[in-house]
Amino acid sequence: MTDLTQTQVRERIAARLASRHRTEKIFRGFGIVSIAFGVLAVLVLFTDIISKGSSAFVQSQIQLQVTYDPAELGIDTVDPESLAWANFDGVIRGALRERFPTVTGRRDKRELYSLVSSGAGFNLRERLENNPALLGQSETVWVNADDDVDTYVKSLSKSDEGFLGRTSEQKAMWIQSLRDSGELEKRFNTTFFTNGDSREPEQAGIRAALVGSLLTLLVTLALSFPIGVAAAIYLEEFAPKNRWTDVIEVNINNLAAVPSIVFGLLGLAIFINFFEMPRSAPLVGGLVLTLMTLPTIIISSRASLKSVPPSIREAAMGMGASRMQVVLHHVLPLAMPGMLTGAIIGMAQALGETAPLLMIGMVAFIVDVPHGVTDPSTVLPVQIFLWADSPERAFVERTSAAIMVLLAVLITMNTCAVWLRKKLERRW
Repeated sequence: MTDLTQTQVRERIAARLASRHRTEKIFRGFGIVSIAFGVLAVLVLFTDIISKGSSAFVQSQIQLQVTYDPAELGIDTVDPESLAWANFDGVIRGALRERFPTVTGRRDKRELYSLVSSGAGFNLRERLENNPALLGQSETVWVNADDDVDTYVKSLSKSDEGFLGRTSEQKAMWIQSLRDSGELEKRFNTTFFTNGDSREPEQAGIRAALVGSLLTLLVTLALSFPIGVAAAIYLEEFAPKNRWTDVIEVNINNLAAVPSIVFGLLGLAIFINFFEMPRSAPLVGGLVLTLMTLPTIIISSRASLKSVPPSIREAAMGMGASRMQVVLHHVLPLAMPGMLTGAIIGMAQALGETAPLLMIGMVAFIVDVPHGVTDPSTVLPVQIFLWADSPERAFVERTSAAIMVLLAVLITMNTCAVWLRKKLERRW
């Protein structure tokens, strides 16, 4: 009877273990499927962005033989005032007519002139300004093609017919003639990194947005890091444990979950309407992002301070150090790696924000590169938002390319945070 009972017990234990193992395998399978789905979604997202944006890093350019004829330009000397009124577009048109002498009709000429970008004249003006000796001389230059031409040329690499769009068959024949003679090539698009925003896709770049993002992050870092670290030190090391500090801690944790657009509304009401600070300026954007980033930095800094063993504090105080000396000379240096990690992650979060900056007017069309924190500017996420709303087909690839640049910056910042954590962290 005893042997039979022990056998039954073993069978029940074995059945329960088998059931537990099955449940564990199912749970593990769900976890693997979830991770695989997440990785697949990220891969699909990255593949879609890269496939659409990689072509924006090259630009179709046309080779022209231009002559800086003083009569055509309408100038006698090279000076800033004369260059501002010089007819560089006429020089470009003359070079196109010389390349295609059979084009005579007014409508055909107008279509011929649309082969090159409307900003090609500015490139010639810059070249002549840098080298006044070119006046009256001829040279071979490469100028950007129009965005419709660029779109058509890039589509030819995907199919033999290409995507004509607004490109006529006559213009397609001229493009093919230029390609056959080697006078039309796809080259690295330096304009994308050296120019500001533009209504013309082939002239649009991200330099102004990148500089605006950098200035905004500098303001955010200069304000949020010292204030956040000081608040964390006070709450963790000096503040008395009572109802008021509990209320402050709860509110800090709640602020970390507040939608970012609320901070934008707060910045609009206080910084712009009340203090009358300049709209669309990195200074106001940095102040708004500081309000949004502070809870993250305070929470991460407090966690870093808590990770320092109490024995460090006790040993320092046992040697006669004051409370302030204990914190500044012993606790803070050991907690600084975690604080830096939290600050970098907070800056990365601030860099990707759009909603609060839209509320303070950083959605304006900004062409010039800002030189200070009070100059009108935009940031990279807002630039992406503006380009995504543009009807021109060529802005699609530039939007994806700007997203690629933003993702590269964010990944770099998060990688630096992980590296700093691993490099400087001490395990107790």
